Amino acid sequence: MKQFQVKQRFTFGGEKFDIRDSFGNLAYQVEGSFLEIPKRFIVTNSRGGEVCQITKKFLTFLPQFTIDMVEGHSFYLQKEFTFFKDRYTVENLGLILDGNIWDLDFRLKRPDGMLVAEISKELFHLTSHYSVTVLEDSCADLVISLVVAIDYIEMMEDAST
Repeated sequence: MKQFQVKQRFTFGGEKFDIRDSFGNLAYQVEGSFLEIPKRFIVTNSRGGEVCQITKKFLTFLPQFTIDMVEGHSFYLQKEFTFFKDRYTVENLGLILDGNIWDLDFRLKRPDGMLVAEISKELFHLTSHYSVTVLEDSCADLVISLVVAIDYIEMMEDAST
């Protein structure tokens, strides 16, 4: 089991995230593009090696992202249309993301219901803060990629209301 803290911070020229492990050590860094269409994020590990590239699909009704992992696997994150809680589909992985009614907590599950990770948004911060618990260590890169995409969707929805 691994735990991470995701803290967004404002920078001129794009988004920047430091993702730290439970001991406060830098685990990942995320840098978002500035004035680039489509929007793109690069996730790197603590040694500076690229983990994945996240690209928002342009001109879609609901937010969609393509996530290209450095080892060659690609998958897609799409927000589903629901009334009371956020729900995301992760294609090419067979995983489901469920959110609660206040959009603060998400669970990543396998189709059989087995929990892979929990993502909780912390309140009372000027920027986005997430606590991430990954139950399967081999899924850490994948989960961090999903958190970055979800955070961007939530940020865009908050800005539009």
